[in-house]
Amino acid sequence: MNNIQLLSEPVASEKTTKPIELYIFIDPLCPNAFKLQSMLKKLQLEYEHYFTWRYVLSTQLTTLNCVTRRIKGCLTGADVDITHPALPSLAIKAAELQGKKAAYRYIRKLQEHALLETKNVHSYTALIEIAKEAKLDQEEFIKDFGSKEAVRAFQCDLYITREMEIDEVPSIVFFNECIEDEGLKVSGMYSYEIYVQILQEMLDEEIVSKPLPTFEELFQRFQCLTTYEVASIYSISMNDAERELKKRMLQQKIERISNNAVTFWRLKQSSYSF
Repeated sequence: MNNIQLLSEPVASEKTTKPIELYIFIDPLCPNAFKLQSMLKKLQLEYEHYFTWRYVLSTQLTTLNCVTRRIKGCLTGADVDITHPALPSLAIKAAELQGKKAAYRYIRKLQEHALLETKNVHSYTALIEIAKEAKLDQEEFIKDFGSKEAVRAFQCDLYITREMEIDEVPSIVFFNECIEDEGLKVSGMYSYEIYVQILQEMLDEEIVSKPLPTFEELFQRFQCLTTYEVASIYSISMNDAERELKKRMLQQKIERISNNAVTFWRLKQSSYSF
């Protein structure tokens, strides 16, 4: 694995009771980011008792000042709407100001619309609508979108990306609880088994997986999944995954949303208690 290397200086972060911390470097609208997040779901389900994680946005952008001025103009009515490649990243950092879970919900909704092509995810207006769908505080989100805090948070992510010499996304850097130890940078995508192996080697002990949840429990936790994600989580074929998902759809537990490129299965609002 030529794209795995040691890093000598981990980034300072909050103390955690879990022994491993993952820094996950993504461009949220890159197809490989979605594949990595699918792998991460299974890793969470089986081994999250060993690690915490945070996303670091690694989108390459150079025009933040201009964009934030235009956002403020949009808020005051100077523009009807604006579009720019920087806006999704700024929107994610605005969502993050409402907490990690809020940011995760926002990223997921953003990616759903990008993959289904149901919204222009580079549009200010669309990104505000996505915040509502992700059940964020709308007023707070609009205030934070393009704020100095959101810009600084995004710039901090870009700084971490440069400091850790991340030249390929997605990438993951693994740190253990000993600040003196080197981090392990894994650039690019590998099989699920490789990430499990890295966890085990960093802990230097046999790790024990939790049993995977039932289909119903899975959707209670994640609420919206692709056929590919379900197949990956349960290590079954796409056909078998689709067969099981169609059963739940006929039972009115989930609904199907698709285009020519991707199929999502979403928990129905009336099915929050199976």
